[in-house]
Amino acid sequence: MGTPSCNPCPRKLDPAGQGGREPTPAGWRHPQQEYEFEKQFNEHAAIQWMQENWKKSFLFSALYAAFIFGGRHLMNKRAKFELRKPLVLWSLSLAVFSIFGAVRTGAYMLYILMTKGLKQSVCDQSFYIGPVSKFWAYAFVLSKAPELGDTIFIILRKQKLIFLHWYHHITVLLYSWYSYKDMVAGGGWFMTMNYGVHAVMYSYYALRAAGFRVSRKFAMFITLSQITQMLIGCVINYLVFSWMQQGQCHSHVQNIIWSSLMYLSYFVLFCHFFFEAYIGKTRKERKVD
Repeated sequence: MGTPSCNPCPRKLDPAGQGGREPTPAGWRHPQQEYEFEKQFNEHAAIQWMQENWKKSFLFSALYAAFIFGGRHLMNKRAKFELRKPLVLWSLSLAVFSIFGAVRTGAYMLYILMTKGLKQSVCDQSFYIGPVSKFWAYAFVLSKAPELGDTIFIILRKQKLIFLHWYHHITVLLYSWYSYKDMVAGGGWFMTMNYGVHAVMYSYYALRAAGFRVSRKFAMFITLSQITQMLIGCVINYLVFSWMQQGQCHSHVQNIIWSSLMYLSYFVLFCHFFFEAYIGKTRKERKVD
């Protein structure tokens, strides 16, 4: 993740907001009503902060990895914690956050897609600095740090911790912070899809933690949604690269490479998880019967 070679490079902003706010392009005018906290959000300061501090995501990732190995070692000789109520509150909080994020960003992306077309929805940087979406874009990347807390419950409750879980958490945190600072094309699609999947996923976790019996098909649907998300992510990366060559998408080759590797690895890992958790398990159950 070195110095980017971009074609063209993302348009520079005035992060501190000096000299007044930049004019809002026509593509950013939409029928969504802004809440006061969305209006007051200073996206310039947010982008500047991320440009100066994005490398702290490596520190968070290192501390997270240390906690995983240290926590599991400490819990080896200890009884597991129940933590049912804290887990319900945790999952419910992330579910509500993700639902709001999905609704706000989804409506925004749908409007751009329907009025300006696919290319505009992929290549336009307005998602990072436009009305409504600017707040939720920043909230998204910041949320990847506290979401590491998912693993705390797994370790303290002595549940099975699979590679996909912690690998996914670390790489999403690193890539989100790395990409937000450059306002790269495709970000609106990536964030909106993730908000949507997490809205369903954390709602499912909250219900399970609260003791509700949820159909296994619901869990299968979530995993299939994640697999679909990874496929779409790969397609978006291809479109960004293609349109970048025509000078119509703001990104850089390094970002597309990292993103493509990330989405491809997720696709393979989620497909493997789906087979092991649902197809392979079903076959074993049938043999036992």
